[in-house]
Amino acid sequence: MREELLSVGIDMGTSTTQLVLSKLHIENMASSFTVPRIVITDKEVVFRSDICFTPMLEDNRIDAQKIKAFVEEQYEKAGIKKDEIQTGAVIITGETARKENANEVLLTLSGFAGDFVVATAGPDLESIISAKGAGAHTYSKEHSTRIVNIDIGGGTSNLALFSSADLIDTGCLDIGGRLIKLDQQTHQITYIAPKIKQLIDLKGLGLSLGQRVTPDDLQPVVQEMVHLLEESVGIRPQSEFYNTIVTNKGLKLDRPIPCISFSGGVADYIYNEATGDVFQYGDVGILLGRAIAESPLFGQMTIVRSVETIRATVVGAGSHTTEISGSTITYTEESFPLKNVPILKLAWSDEEGSEQHLAKAISDKLNWFKLNNDLQRVAVAIEGKKNLSFQEVQKYARGLHAGMAELIEREYPLIIIVRHDMAKVLGQTLYALLNYEKDVVCIDSVLVDNGDYIDIGKPIANGKVLPVVIKTLVFN
Repeated sequence: MREELLSVGIDMGTSTTQLVLSKLHIENMASSFTVPRIVITDKEVVFRSDICFTPMLEDNRIDAQKIKAFVEEQYEKAGIKKDEIQTGAVIITGETARKENANEVLLTLSGFAGDFVVATAGPDLESIISAKGAGAHTYSKEHSTRIVNIDIGGGTSNLALFSSADLIDTGCLDIGGRLIKLDQQTHQITYIAPKIKQLIDLKGLGLSLGQRVTPDDLQPVVQEMVHLLEESVGIRPQSEFYNTIVTNKGLKLDRPIPCISFSGGVADYIYNEATGDVFQYGDVGILLGRAIAESPLFGQMTIVRSVETIRATVVGAGSHTTEISGSTITYTEESFPLKNVPILKLAWSDEEGSEQHLAKAISDKLNWFKLNNDLQRVAVAIEGKKNLSFQEVQKYARGLHAGMAELIEREYPLIIIVRHDMAKVLGQTLYALLNYEKDVVCIDSVLVDNGDYIDIGKPIANGKVLPVVIKTLVFN
């Protein structure tokens, strides 16, 4: 069995909005006598849209109608009708995700994809999505190394650190190409972001609104931005201003990072020499890209060229892989279907230590899934062990119980996904720790990763297994 799905990805970022149409090839990889296992075997980008500046209204809200008109125009250019789209993702990132009418925009776009995978992405999730789109995750796996990807857009720089395919940490800085804007004709400064204004004042750089500037005038503040990026990956000591420029948190720099890649709109001018007017976009993005290319980031780290730059976030679109859970599972109430639950996949190093180490890893990484300090429903995924002892089951259960404390306070059930065949005993042990007062869904034999979303359907086969749909953002 081989089929094709048409998928769309729509990304509304701080600076730009764009979409990509992809053709996904799916196939049943199981033999004739086993449970079907449907996987994506290939992905082909069939249309890349124009890139437009994200339209804003005078009151600093997103112009939902212009966004809708842009999407309709691009569908027409692609020769695609919206009812032909079977799946997809709408991703609202950066400063745009903080706009008060972000959800209104999503409602306006409803119907332009079969199933939206992501509604809004906070800075941590955006870091993961863009790094995977850039290929950093794959590079770390294929070369068994640590690599950080920095996705530099108009308003933020999103960092994601991988080690041998495991996501280790994320961070975000308020550094981007459009934090200083200029009139393209007069070269007068029309906007300076508040944090960059603080930096200018601290360093005595003497830049102000209305000032007519040359590239040389802006070079000192651009260089300060580059220094802060160097600090973020550990090749320069952190300055007094570093914590101010951090959006929500920086990377934990406990070990050297040998490799680095760049994505986002600014990355085009890191990897490629700019020609023409450096102020052609009315900002400092080109100057920032040039300065990074000439910085110690290039001299002291191994540079990995990204497979995608400005399209790293949008190049993945939603897709479905249908699987069946293992037969040794736990669910305490049939509160199904559960739809669009994001996955928090722990690294193996998180599981190897004590229950306290496991609990801290979970509670720390739950912050990836907060937007404006509001924690959404999350499924925690672990590798688990084969033939584990009673003591090991207890360690896992107690670590999960402590680490998921913030989730336990919410109304929805706890959802745990295990790779190895241990969900029944783990789920029952965890249910007992909860005094049988909190619903638990614990399934195994399902392979998920960070950036995935899961749907869990009603039990089948006399309640022995659960059908699951893994919705993943598809990356090269």
